[in-house]
Amino acid sequence: MRDYITIIGGGLAGTEAAYQIAKAGIKVKLYEMKPTKFSEAHTNKNLAEIVCSNSFKSNLLTNACGLLKEELRRLDSLLIKIADETQVPAGQALAVDREKFSQRVTEEIQKNPLIEIIHKEVENVDCKDGIVIISTGPLTSEKLAKEISKITGEDKLYFYDAAAPIISKESINFDIAFYGNRYEQEKKKDESIEEWKQRQKEQEKSYINLPMCREEYEKFWKALVEAQVVMLHEFEKREIFEGCMPIEIMAKRGIDTLRFGPLKPVGFDDLRTAKRPYSIVQLRQDNLDGTIYNMVGFQTNLKFGEQKKVFSMIPGLENADFVKYGVMHKNTYINSTKLLDDTYNFKENNNIYFAGQITGVEGYVESISSGMVAAINAILRFKSKQMSDMKKRIKFSEYTIIGALSKYISTENNRFQPMNANFGILPELEGNKIKDKKQRYMEFAKRSLKNLENNITEILQIY
Repeated sequence: MRDYITIIGGGLAGTEAAYQIAKAGIKVKLYEMKPTKFSEAHTNKNLAEIVCSNSFKSNLLTNACGLLKEELRRLDSLLIKIADETQVPAGQALAVDREKFSQRVTEEIQKNPLIEIIHKEVENVDCKDGIVIISTGPLTSEKLAKEISKITGEDKLYFYDAAAPIISKESINFDIAFYGNRYEQEKKKDESIEEWKQRQKEQEKSYINLPMCREEYEKFWKALVEAQVVMLHEFEKREIFEGCMPIEIMAKRGIDTLRFGPLKPVGFDDLRTAKRPYSIVQLRQDNLDGTIYNMVGFQTNLKFGEQKKVFSMIPGLENADFVKYGVMHKNTYINSTKLLDDTYNFKENNNIYFAGQITGVEGYVESISSGMVAAINAILRFKSKQMSDMKKRIKFSEYTIIGALSKYISTENNRFQPMNANFGILPELEGNKIKDKKQRYMEFAKRSLKNLENNITEILQIY
C-alpha cells in the first residue's frame, strides 16, 4: 500500500482535504493542472481559485450556509479560517478578497512538508494500491471527465454556471449611486431629508446601490432581452441550474421578473427623490481595498461588447470600467445518489472518494464541507489498513448541515440536481412547530451544533 493519499484537483475541496490529511500525519500528493493548463473559466495560477462571486454567503446561524460555516470552523477548516482572515465588508455575509484568499491558501499548502504539489493534468486514475480523492470540480478537464465516466460507468451530467461582471469603483457615478444595505436605506418617519441623507453617508461601504425609474428600467430590460449571447443555439438546448441563471434568460420570463428578483427595490429609497425606486441594481465589494465591485445577480452569457453596451445603460454605470466581464462555463457532476455513500466514498471501489461540486454539492462552503468529510474518511481508511481494529468510517449526523448534505447527495433520487446548504434538507424539529422563522432556524442551529460535538469527539481520535 502507498504511504500517501492522492488528491486530484487543487480547488476548494481538494485543498481542504489536503490540509486535513496532512494534519493527521499522512503524506499527500496533490495534483493540480494549473498553470500548465487552465480551464475556460480559470485565470489565476494559485490553488483554491474563486471563479464566480466572491461571497461565501451569510455568516448568520439563522442561515443554513452561515450554520455550515460555523460547523466547519469548529472542525478546524483551513479554508474557512483563511476566508475569515481575507474578508471584505459585505454586511452580514462573508465575502473575501479573492486574490488574497487563493494566495493565502496556496502559501499554507506549499509550506506543509507532508504535501507535494504536482502541476500536471491527470488523465488516468490509479487506485490499485492507494487511496484517491477526485476533487476536480465542475470544470473537470475533458480527458479526466472521460476517465471518470469510464470508472463510474455513467455518462457525464452537465449544467451551466455563470459569473457576474466586476466593475472599477472609481468609474461609478456617485451623483446617482449610494452606499448601504437593504432596509437601512429607507427614510424613517421622524427623519428630516437632511438627517436621512447624512445617515446614508455614514453607511458601511459593502454595497453600492443604483436606482432606476420605470422608464430607465424598461429601456434597460428591452436592450437586455434583445442582446446577443455567446453560442446561443448551444446553450438554449442545455439545462441551466436555477441558482446561477443568466440574467438575460431570467429577463425573458417577463418584464417584471427582475424587479421581483435581483433588481427588487424593496428596502431602499432613492436619495434623489426620497421615494422607493422602480428597481435597483446592487454592487458588492469584491476586494479588501474596495476598489472593485461585482454586479449582484448579474451572471451572464452576453457577448463582452453587449455587456458593455447594455450594462452601461444602468444609471450610474454610464462610464463603467469593466475589470472583468461575466462568463458562462460548463459544469460537470456525477450521479452521486447512485454512485457514492454518505462519506463521499465510491461504492464500487472504496479506494476512491469524490469531493467538491463534481459530487453535486453546489457552492463554495458546501464544496469545502465535502472535502472535509472525504478527507476524514480517507484518513480512517488509510489508518485502518494499518490497524485492523480501527473504525472504518465517520458518518456525520443528519442533524448537521454537513451531514444533511452528504445524506442528500447519497440518497437515491431519479431527479438529482446540485444542492446548496438549506434548512429544508434537515429533519424537522421535534414538538410543536415554531411559527417564527428566525426562531425556528435558530433551533435548527442549536440542534446541529450539539450533534456536531459527538462527531468532533470521534474525529479527534484519528488525529
